Amino acid sequence: MSKQFDKIVSLCKRRGFVFPSSEIYGGLGATYDYGPLGAELKRSVSARWWRAMVFAHDNIVGLDASILMHPRVWKASGHVDAFHDPLIDDKVSKRRYKADQLIEGYIAKLRKRGKVAQADAVHARLVDALHADNPAKALHAIIMDEEIPSPDSGAFDWSDVRQFNLMFETHVGAVASNDTRIYLRPETAQGIFVNTFNVADTARLKVPFGIAQVGKAFRNEIVARQFIFRMREFEQMEMQYFVEPGTQREAYEEWREKRFQWHCSNGIRKANLRWHVHDKPAHYADAAVDIQYRFPIGWQEIEGIHSRTDYDLTRHQEYAGKKMQVFNPQTGDRYVPFVVETSAGLDRTILMLLCEAYREEVVDGTPRTVMGFEPSLAPITAAVFPLIRRGEMADRARRIADSMRGMFNVLYDDRGSIGKRYRRMDEVGTPLCFTVDRQTLEDGTITVRSRDTLQQERIDQEHALAYVTAVLTSP
Repeated sequence: MSKQFDKIVSLCKRRGFVFPSSEIYGGLGATYDYGPLGAELKRSVSARWWRAMVFAHDNIVGLDASILMHPRVWKASGHVDAFHDPLIDDKVSKRRYKADQLIEGYIAKLRKRGKVAQADAVHARLVDALHADNPAKALHAIIMDEEIPSPDSGAFDWSDVRQFNLMFETHVGAVASNDTRIYLRPETAQGIFVNTFNVADTARLKVPFGIAQVGKAFRNEIVARQFIFRMREFEQMEMQYFVEPGTQREAYEEWREKRFQWHCSNGIRKANLRWHVHDKPAHYADAAVDIQYRFPIGWQEIEGIHSRTDYDLTRHQEYAGKKMQVFNPQTGDRYVPFVVETSAGLDRTILMLLCEAYREEVVDGTPRTVMGFEPSLAPITAAVFPLIRRGEMADRARRIADSMRGMFNVLYDDRGSIGKRYRRMDEVGTPLCFTVDRQTLEDGTITVRSRDTLQQERIDQEHALAYVTAVLTSP
């Protein structure tokens, strides 16, 4: 991992964004807990997504489906038979890698060295391998032919490529057997599909319409590294948009644009985002593209937009024996709707925002670390400081902080010098700091200081709430 990424991970623990799960017992691989600031950031992002999806559209509603579902759901969706990762082991380091990602990394290195023709040839073989009847064997052949070494040990001593199913199994009832086996859901989409017509009927929706959901999913990631980018327990923000067959391409392009702009509205620079078209769309899709972000660890997916055709509803119609069709009053025909999906990782979005916000500066010869979050997403919206910890200054500072509570997350802090308090707030991304000083006792004005510009101005203490509101709502 890069030095900058290591600094971000360190800051996350030090300032209470993200902690290793079960750390007092030595931790549990690829599981993390969100601390006080991380929980606030996560709630803000989730709420912002919900507003953009549900509140902003009159034909999209929400759902919160169960994590545990009937096991035939996953047979119908194809996860039981096809939800596998091709993995290969380095016999020297004992580390395990996804074979396709190993080859993609090798291709990137070839391009960086100017070996474009060789990179193109290997890429063409990779595409063919992903479409082969036996992808594991085809991927292994590429690794052997190109003599791709292990990224960690540098050795060329590989196992065969094997397919691993990523679903977690558990059992219902008192006795574990094949008849009681169920799965923790590996995605949230199927909860939407099995409830499509429950939702459409009760919400009185007609095609086109959408169903949105934010929820937990679980994947037994064998290769789980890179902090919260790839975890075994994670959250997805998904919306399934149901359309008439033949109109899916138009909806697909529309949602591509909307989703890209949403990430930009969160303060992500366009230069750090790009499109990645799938060489091999998933078995259910006729088109698929990812939005990727330039992390310190390289370009990685944060959201997928997929045209899923009628695969899911048709499969559930077959396996459940229930009609999954809508009636077209203009033609008198019935049809299974096609689906356009937007699927964003909430945890990956959080990591992207952390990476985008992080910066190091030198101000008047003194270094400072700043998390430059978009103000409305900042975990702490404003901080209030009294110059002196006791007496009228402290009392007035507490009243100002209390006047904003319930509207925003406000921090009252009276410990340390004002300079150190400012630096602490810079490091957690607080946009505004208000200071009560001697002049406040004379004329009722307070100092407000901007995280980004470092400019300070005096305003009437009664205007603090309005000032914060103006900053959060300014374009």
